[in-house]
Amino acid sequence: MSDDNSKKRLGRGLAALIGEMDQPYDVQASPEAPAAADQFVPIEFVGRNPNNPRRQFDESDLEDLARSINQHGIVQPVVVRPMGQGNYEIIAGERRWRAAQRAGLVEIPVLVRDVDDRTALEIAIVENVQRSDLNPIEEAHGYDQLIAEHGYTQNDLGDIIGKSRSHVANSLRLLKLPEAVRDMLASGELTAGHARAIASTADPVKHAKQIVTKGLSVRDAERLAQKENAPERPVPKPAPQKDTDTLALEKMLSDKLGLKVTISHKSTGGQVKVEYRTLEQLDELCRLLQSSH
Repeated sequence: MSDDNSKKRLGRGLAALIGEMDQPYDVQASPEAPAAADQFVPIEFVGRNPNNPRRQFDESDLEDLARSINQHGIVQPVVVRPMGQGNYEIIAGERRWRAAQRAGLVEIPVLVRDVDDRTALEIAIVENVQRSDLNPIEEAHGYDQLIAEHGYTQNDLGDIIGKSRSHVANSLRLLKLPEAVRDMLASGELTAGHARAIASTADPVKHAKQIVTKGLSVRDAERLAQKENAPERPVPKPAPQKDTDTLALEKMLSDKLGLKVTISHKSTGGQVKVEYRTLEQLDELCRLLQSSH
C-alpha cells in the first residue's frame, strides 16, 4: 500500500477502518445499539499495542469503568488484530481492556481487523489524538512517531487529524523542553499553553516551577517570558574625566570670550566647541577673532 493511499484512507476518518468502535457509549443517550462483537476471546490472549502513544491511565477513571463493567459488561468491543497462535493485539480500546482485567473478566468482546504493523500504528496514534485522550507530551510523541517512521509532513497530520499545521508544529516544540518541564506537562501540572509561553526562555524549569507554585495563568506566563526576553537598554558610557589642565584652559577661554567653551582632544587631535545663544553673541565672537590679527 503506498504512502499516499495510506494517508488518503486515514483522511476519510477512522470509521472506515475501525467503525468508530472506541468512542464513548452512553446507553441512555445513544439511539443506536452498540456494534456487535465478532467474537469473544480469553482476556489473557489479548495484549496491548506497544506503539500506543497513550502511556498514562487515570486510576480513578479505571476503577469507575471497572465497576461499570461489573454491572453492565463491556458495551463497546475492543478492536484488535490477530497476531498468530490465537493471540491478539489491541488497536483501539486499551482502557476498556485494562478495566476489564480489574473487573475480573475471563473473556472480552472483540472486533478483529487484519491490518499490518504500519496501519496498526497509524490507527493507534490518530485514534488517540482524535479522541483527545492524550496528554500534550503523548500527543507530541505521536506526531513525531508518524513523521519519523512514516514520512508524514506537518500539513499531512493537520489534514488527517483535523487540526491546524501550527497546532502540530507547536506540539512538536514541546518535545524540546527540559525533561522536568515535560514531566509537569504529562502529569497535568502545566498546560501546553504554559509550556509554549516559557519555551524560549533561558530557564524553562525555573519558570515552570514558579507557574505551578503560584498558580499562574497562561497570560501570566507569557508576561514572564516577555519580561525576560525584552532587550536590555544599553547603559550610556560615562564621559571621560578631563584633566585639570584642560579644565583650566576651558575656563580661561570661557572667561575671555564670555561664552561656554568645551575642549575635547584625543591622541590624534581634538576640537574646541564654542556655544552661543544669540546672533549678537556670534557677532561678538567674530569681532574678537578678527581683532586678534
